[in-house]
Amino acid sequence: MYHLKNKKTLGRKVGPRKALTKNLAQSLVLYEKIKTTETKAKCIKPKVEKMVTRAFGNTLHNRRELMKKLLTKNAVKKLLEVLGPRYKDRKGGYLRIVKLGERKGDGAKMVQIEFV
Repeated sequence: MYHLKNKKTLGRKVGPRKALTKNLAQSLVLYEKIKTTETKAKCIKPKVEKMVTRAFGNTLHNRRELMKKLLTKNAVKKLLEVLGPRYKDRKGGYLRIVKLGERKGDGAKMVQIEFV
């Protein structure tokens, strides 16, 4: 049955979609803001917010769990040493999506996703 199957596939199969979300999440962590399409931003926002919540405690377990979701050690290090302590007192809502308009070539809705 098709009940409650409402994930965004982004027009890709499972492997390329996972690679895309990992790369977008890593770029967002490293550069703290990226410009992308609205659908991709809405797809990665909950994933990155869960990573920031995980980064509150700088433990070995949290580091290994973040390494599963990100590709490089630099991104994990920045999450644990910079972003986690920065948002420790905040109860959620670490990211903001700002609409920029439509892309000239294909008319896709472009947004900028950034840390608050």
